[in-house]
Amino acid sequence: MSVSSHLSELRKKHQALSEIIEEEQRRPASDDLSIKQLKLKKLYLKEEIERLTAGG
Repeated sequence: MSVSSHLSELRKKHQALSEIIEEEQRRPASDDLSIKQLKLKKLYLKEEIERLTAGG
């Protein structure tokens, strides 16, 4: 897998997590722990994207 296709997949996953987090936060009975875990995954993806775009 090339770096550009890997970055594209990471960005898609990051965007999907953003949407899931927004949906969860709008729910009245949202689970704070689940939201925190989703945010941590999203942060990890963001850091991985930044690392790859910085050249390694």
